[in-house]
Amino acid sequence: MRTKIGQNENFGDLRVTELLTAAQMRALEQAAIESGQVTGLELMERAGAGVVEAVFEEWPELGEGAHRAVVLCGPGNNGGDGFVVARLLKARGWDVEVFFYGDAEKLPQDARENFRQILEICRVNMLGFPRAALDAQHAFGDQASHRVDELSGDENERKPPFLVVDALFGIGLARPITGLNEIMVHMDYLALHRGLNASRLLAIDVPSGYHTDTGEVIWGQDNGSPAFPAIFSDLAVTFHARKPVHAAIERHGMKTVVKDIGLHG
Repeated sequence: MRTKIGQNENFGDLRVTELLTAAQMRALEQAAIESGQVTGLELMERAGAGVVEAVFEEWPELGEGAHRAVVLCGPGNNGGDGFVVARLLKARGWDVEVFFYGDAEKLPQDARENFRQILEICRVNMLGFPRAALDAQHAFGDQASHRVDELSGDENERKPPFLVVDALFGIGLARPITGLNEIMVHMDYLALHRGLNASRLLAIDVPSGYHTDTGEVIWGQDNGSPAFPAIFSDLAVTFHARKPVHAAIERHGMKTVVKDIGLHG
């Protein structure tokens, strides 16, 4: 059964609509896989293709020519979706930089297969896990932003990224993000200075750091100091149906797009 959220609940003046909780979405996907309707790998491919489609619908100028993307992939199936996005953009001639936070041996089966595929076509920057190495986090920051006003002259070969993709944690996040404080701070910097960095920020499913079912930022401590809690995105691309979190993030200026991945129910 789907959750109905209305304006008398915690999400402001939102018209009554159907929202799927994280458990409901996972159950729907699992039922489709068990029925033989689709495989998990096919669902992941459809999700990645939906994200790429949403990019070009939201920013038509990115559909012309090849651009730069930095894709930040996490340790679960959300990271697997990110690997698919990276591969599809690479196939379009984009310059794609992939950063991976996780243990490749412990990736879910479908995500591990897409990790294998992305390794065949481009380098993957390993951040380390469970705590990302500081120099690797700084390397992410260096790749993910480059001030436009400093890009002058032939000596600057690297163009700023047109797209930064958050594929860290999807609908399953239920605890504070730890081990990535430098990256979280840098993503906040990108959100505050998007014009200067010429970046569009996109989240796959849910911007990392938000609880899918409550819409709340998940606060916590990172190694004894306050953790930076959540990532702002210009666009969140979710699948099949919106989740309660999307009603919350839209109040903060983030936009949600729903893509059909062929599920029923």
